[in-house]
Amino acid sequence: MKKERPVKKTEVKPPPSLQKRYINVYLCLGSNMGDRKENLRLAYHSIDKNIGKVARKSHLYETEAWGNIKQDPFYNQIIMVNTTLQPRELLGMIARIERDLGRVKTEKWGPRTIDIDILFYGKRVIRDKGLEIPHPELHKRAFVLAPMLEIAPDLEHPVLKIPIDQLYLDCKDTSEVVQLD
Repeated sequence: MKKERPVKKTEVKPPPSLQKRYINVYLCLGSNMGDRKENLRLAYHSIDKNIGKVARKSHLYETEAWGNIKQDPFYNQIIMVNTTLQPRELLGMIARIERDLGRVKTEKWGPRTIDIDILFYGKRVIRDKGLEIPHPELHKRAFVLAPMLEIAPDLEHPVLKIPIDQLYLDCKDTSEVVQLD
């Protein structure tokens, strides 16, 4: 009886030009309706499953509403996700997750079960219809900068060329941002 030689398995990788590359994307999660903590937990898990691996996350923060202040306070959290999705694909998936979690857009800055904003997509700057990255208001909002300071203080804003820690120090937003856990 002949001895069979073991078959050597080799992994075939596409050439570097065809390999998908991971991009670090920073997202802001917010909720001020229903079980806010559970809404953020469900969004986090859906993002991890459908968008990419959550590599970093801030603590939860309770924050005053911004823009339309006559509403309940928000729970906010910033997460960094490693994704291979292109910016438009990312935006589409975020919209689907928000819909799946009960988001109904009725008014600008109104109450919501879940809100997911793209803050940064690597170092890219995108100004397109319905998609602006980095988020055009992030440097004005303490509820974004406080948790960003926690997970990425040295990250430089690609348009302003200022790191997060300095943006936080320069921010004129005096609304209360309280770390919860």
